[in-house]
Amino acid sequence: MKNAAPRSHQLVERARDRGPAPTAVVYPCSEPALAGALEAAAAGLILPLLIGPRERIRQVADNAQLDISGCVIEDAADARTSARRAAEMACGGEAALLMKGSLHTDELMGVIVARDAGLRTERRVSHVFVMDVPSHDRLLLISDAAVNIAPGLEAKRHITQNAIDVAHALDIACPRVAVLSAVETVNPAIPSSEHAAALRDMAQDGRITGGIVDGPLAFDNMFSAEAARIKGISSPVSGVTDILVMPGLEAGNILYKSLVYLGGAVAAGVVMGARVPVILTSRADSAHSRIASAAVACLVAHARSMRG
Repeated sequence: MKNAAPRSHQLVERARDRGPAPTAVVYPCSEPALAGALEAAAAGLILPLLIGPRERIRQVADNAQLDISGCVIEDAADARTSARRAAEMACGGEAALLMKGSLHTDELMGVIVARDAGLRTERRVSHVFVMDVPSHDRLLLISDAAVNIAPGLEAKRHITQNAIDVAHALDIACPRVAVLSAVETVNPAIPSSEHAAALRDMAQDGRITGGIVDGPLAFDNMFSAEAARIKGISSPVSGVTDILVMPGLEAGNILYKSLVYLGGAVAAGVVMGARVPVILTSRADSAHSRIASAAVACLVAHARSMRG
C-alpha cells in the first residue's frame, strides 16, 4: 500500500481528532456487542450510552470481565423498548449516533424506519461499506450490500446520494461513482443496466449531486482503465472509481465478503438516510473493523454538524 498507514487507521485517527460522539448503544446484551462499544470508546471515538436491561448488561460485563463503571446505562425492558428509547435520544439531541447491540438487525431497522419514531427523513435508508483493500490505491465505497435487497430506480437514487454523502465526509470532494451491471450497454433484459443509465442521467440533470456518476459498467471496466480502453469504453470513472453502486444486495454482499476474506480488506459500515448515522456491525467483524465502522459514523456525524 502506498500510504504509510492503512487508510482505515487514518480514518480512525481523523475521527478521534474530532472528539468522541455520544452514542446510543442499543441492547448490548452479549459479550461481542458490549465489547465492541467499549472498544470504540477506548479508541476515543464514542461516549457509549448503554440502553437495555440494566442488570443483564451488568451481568454480561461481569461474566466477560468488561469494565462499564464509566458508562451511563439507560434501563429498558427489552430490545424493542431499547431501540425506541435510542430513537428518542437521537431525536432529542442526546445521541449523535446509534450503534447496534445484540438485537436482531430487523428489530433495529424496524424502529429506524417507523414513521412515529422520528428518525425517518426524506431519504431511503441504505447501508454503505467503506472498504480498505490492501492491494488497491484508494478506499472503495460499496452500496447497498446490507439493507435494500432488490432496490428499484428511485431507491437506487437515494442509495447513490447517501454513498456520495459518506464520501464527502471522508474528504473525497468529488467522488466518482460506477453503477455496476453485468454489461456496459443498456439491455432491457438486465434491469440493472437500465437503472445504471438512468442514474447517470439523474446525475447529469441534478437529481443526484456531488459526484460524477457513470454506468452501466461491468466490474472489469470499472476497475481497470486499460480494460475499458480495450473494450472501447470511454468513462470518467474507469480506473478511478470511489463508489460502487451495486445491482442488488446479493451482488454487494458477495463482493464485500470476497474482498474481506480473499483480499484482506477491512470493511467499515454505516447506515445512512436516518436523522443520525447508525453503526451496524456483524458478530463476525474483526475488532478493527468495528472500530473503523465507528470512525466512519463519527466522521459522517461531524460533517453533518458542520453543515448545520
